[in-house]
Amino acid sequence: MKNILIFSTLLASNWVFAQKKIDLSILTKPQRGIEFIGKDSLFSLRLQFRMQNRAAMLTRSDTDLSAETYEFRVRRVRLKMEGFVYSPKLTYKLQLAFSRGDMDWDMTQMSQVNTSVNIVRDAVISYEPWKNVKFSFGQTKLPGNRQRVISSGDQQFADRSIVNATFTIDRDFGFFGAYKHKYFAILGSLTSGEGRNSSQSNSGLSYTGRVEVLPFGSFTDKNDYQEGDLEREQKPKLSIGASYNFNDDAVRAGGQLGRDLFVKTDMSTLSLDLLFKYKGFALYTEFMQRNCSNPITYTSDSLSLQPVYAGNGFLQQVSYCFKSNWEIALRYAEITPFSSIYNNSAFPSINLKKHQEFQLGVTKYIYGHRVKVQGNILYQLVDDLKARTNAGKFGAIFQIELGI
Repeated sequence: MKNILIFSTLLASNWVFAQKKIDLSILTKPQRGIEFIGKDSLFSLRLQFRMQNRAAMLTRSDTDLSAETYEFRVRRVRLKMEGFVYSPKLTYKLQLAFSRGDMDWDMTQMSQVNTSVNIVRDAVISYEPWKNVKFSFGQTKLPGNRQRVISSGDQQFADRSIVNATFTIDRDFGFFGAYKHKYFAILGSLTSGEGRNSSQSNSGLSYTGRVEVLPFGSFTDKNDYQEGDLEREQKPKLSIGASYNFNDDAVRAGGQLGRDLFVKTDMSTLSLDLLFKYKGFALYTEFMQRNCSNPITYTSDSLSLQPVYAGNGFLQQVSYCFKSNWEIALRYAEITPFSSIYNNSAFPSINLKKHQEFQLGVTKYIYGHRVKVQGNILYQLVDDLKARTNAGKFGAIFQIELGI
């Protein structure tokens, strides 16, 4: 009898739910996903997903072109949800990563403050009290170098440069603020300094500020935060940006990223960038520098060492997107450590190298950045500045990105 009553109750509740009309507007926007908006305007939800499937290889040397390594994998799988709740002024963003290569799996094994795989990339709540003014709280990208802030799905090469990989300040948890105008932008943050999904935080915090100047006015539809000129700007557009981050008592080799240091240290990162776009042509330049109060950390018995890659990085990219949405792009990037690290007589075993990368990229944009096919040919040159020797390798990458 009891089971009959439960079954009857479930049938009745399902019938009532089926009769109730759910008032939702469902919208699809080009390259912006699927959006659900309550007809009472109390909430919205925009769903997007994307994946990057990659095949790559690297030769043994620049004279021996046989393969030293292959890379066949799902590089990124992302699910992004964003919208507003109660009021369009109160917004949220949640982004999750699911592929092994997209969760910093190996990096978590090198850090005590980040011991879990990083599924959660963004989880941030924002409030916009006035037009162009936004305050945020949660985990998201710091206002650092432009290439890092540009989504990995909006890049014109298969991956960001070695400059970004070495010096980026990435994501962190804390408070964020931004004011954006047609001709300039001011951004800042106060965050923990340990990076995303950290399990603990010390007494030191991370302070970040960024200024952007746009002398010719705003780019078309946020075109200053996607690589290449798919919008084919009809008037010249220029953005000059500068970021500075100070991480007090940093405990990881990259500040918010990297292996644990044996001793906490103060770390600063400077980023300068310039972006120009006009009728399919795009030019991007970036300079980064990291300084550290204690760049070489070690255990009490001096048997284990962990340095910080303090030094300079330079990136130059130039591209042209044809009206057929074929694009050709060139990249040069280099990173150089300070001599006080690679040529330190007290620590002769530490020998950080200078890296250079030359890259040619060809991309076919089928549906903007959401559906594209990319092919890259690269040459990597590693200089041993102490021994004054170098070694080079060739590589190739084929990647398909698909998303909504």
